[in-house]
Amino acid sequence: MPKPTKGPRLGGSPTHERTILRNMASQLFQHGRITTTETKARRVQPVAEKLITKAKRGDLHSRRLVLQAITDRDVVDTLFTEIAPSLADREGGYTRITKVGPRKGDNAPMAIIEIIKETVEDSRSTRAKSGRGTTQPASAGATKKEETVEAESTESENIEEAASPEAAAADELSDEVVTDDVTDESADEGVEKTN
Repeated sequence: MPKPTKGPRLGGSPTHERTILRNMASQLFQHGRITTTETKARRVQPVAEKLITKAKRGDLHSRRLVLQAITDRDVVDTLFTEIAPSLADREGGYTRITKVGPRKGDNAPMAIIEIIKETVEDSRSTRAKSGRGTTQPASAGATKKEETVEAESTESENIEEAASPEAAAADELSDEVVTDDVTDESADEGVEKTN
């Protein structure tokens, strides 16, 4: 038996809550992203992902199951012809929730839920570049700390090297100014001596 969610239902009655979630999933498929409260975004995410999984099957039975939830045939057609094929290589995790801060009127926490457009390979490469996503054993964690210390030291050396040509140029300019001042003073003293 499924465990009921804690707290009050969205909209009051169970049927109203299902209607709200189905309408939000329909809007998500139609527009690609929607802005809503964090609670509603978290509640619509599994509904939308189950519908996308059914659309990925692509058969008539799956289309009829999706039509039970989403009654707009244009949205269902978009789901089956555009969204599902673009997510064919992805095994779940079709949507992303991003928090955007509180709403102005009632300070409700807001979030954007969107369908992920990038391919799995693109997302893996960006995660690899940022250094996230892979779990390492405990011994590798120590080497990672050492790598960060080494990276910080090389960054500071690079900053010093980058600053050193500027400092050298500034030193050369100050040396030239000092030598010019000395020659001017010696010329002035020579003029005074002749007078």
